Amino acid sequence: MLDKRDHNRKGDWQELRERLHRAIPGGAHTYSRGDDQFPALAPPLLERGKGAYVWDSHDRKYLDYGMALRAVTIGYADDRVNAAAIRQIENGVNLTRASRIELEAAELICDTVRTAEMVKFGKNGSNVTTAAVKIARAHTGRRFVCIPRQHPFFSFDDWFIGTTTIKRGVDERQSSSTLVFDYNDIGSLEALFAEHRGEIAAVMMEPATHIVPCGGCEHVADWPGTPCGNCPNHQGNFLHQVRKLTERAGTLLIFDEMITGFRWHLQGAQHFFGVEPDLSTFGKAMANGFSLAAVCGRREIMEVGAIDKPGMERTFLLSTTHGSEMPALGAFVEATRITAEEDVPGHLWTYGKKLRETMEGMAGEHGLSDHFIMEGPAIALNYVTRGTDGQPCMAMRTLFAQEMLKRGVMMPWITFSQAHGDTELDATAEALDGALAVYARALVDGPAEYLDGDAIKPVFRTHN
Repeated sequence: MLDKRDHNRKGDWQELRERLHRAIPGGAHTYSRGDDQFPALAPPLLERGKGAYVWDSHDRKYLDYGMALRAVTIGYADDRVNAAAIRQIENGVNLTRASRIELEAAELICDTVRTAEMVKFGKNGSNVTTAAVKIARAHTGRRFVCIPRQHPFFSFDDWFIGTTTIKRGVDERQSSSTLVFDYNDIGSLEALFAEHRGEIAAVMMEPATHIVPCGGCEHVADWPGTPCGNCPNHQGNFLHQVRKLTERAGTLLIFDEMITGFRWHLQGAQHFFGVEPDLSTFGKAMANGFSLAAVCGRREIMEVGAIDKPGMERTFLLSTTHGSEMPALGAFVEATRITAEEDVPGHLWTYGKKLRETMEGMAGEHGLSDHFIMEGPAIALNYVTRGTDGQPCMAMRTLFAQEMLKRGVMMPWITFSQAHGDTELDATAEALDGALAVYARALVDGPAEYLDGDAIKPVFRTHN
């Protein structure tokens, strides 16, 4: 039976949902935050976050594994990062010419990321990935860009969205220049190069997700102590195969490190895997959640956007009023200092290994080893929920997320921060025990018996 507080919360939350959808198309500013991506009993909005925790509108506390769509690696509202941003607020936020923190941040990313010799900042990932495509086309004089179908999102611009199932409003003339291949299948990419010989400007991809470019290599599974690039077998992995193919064809290789950057390694997954792209894009974790993104790369390529080369044909590369907003740049400088001095990536790898062992062990205790499966390396874990037929099941995924929420853990996917420690691991284990007990019963009775609402739906679908 629901008590009075539960009834009040449900009523308040319904009102909040209606207000959100009345004011905002989709009810949020990222589709991944939408109602259709969470169980029905998830809070419609959150009031605040601190460390590894968030609070809803009724001040209920949740241990968070969403971490602002993977944008926070140190922890919510870190006092040191906040103080750095506030210092820049007091300096004016955004000035008429380039600011000192703008120069400091640009030099810092160039000093930190080996392949970054020049950088342009933006406010979101879509702008800098689209800028990277334009840079590649300007530098090579070619039209086509290749992306892997397994990577879910590169940009809200038509060149990418037109390759998804959501076509409404898309200018298909733009997306017709985007070619799709399969990650970890070099033959599928070679076929595109053969079909469009001398016409491919760039290959853009994430270096890794929960799917890695070197199969089941144990070197990647857990924190290895040294980057994968030091492994004697690394030259055979998919990233190196793509690098060789693009070099032969005069095509640029672009790594989208929006998620991997400053998380897999301070210098990015490109350093971890020992592969040097021509261009890279970063965002999310680089400023511990502050709005900042970057496209960077080799000087000779980035200089297509220069204005100090007399007589050179101009490229309108990326020009944003708020790309140089000072608080986010201050946050980036401080977050990078913390990440380097305190080895935040090392902590993330270690915590991820412990979390995977905990989740796999608990699944085994409940007899669910074939139905609740962990995949990916420790730094990029993913849980797969399977139904009685052994196939991935969104209803079961929704049920698991629902039951974790009931026990105070928000786990729409798995992302963790420096603020996740032993206390958080213990709390997760306790919630898992209860959630997986319900999961086991639902395999027998069917998930509909236990779900409080509709199952989660994929973002990329043709109709609501």
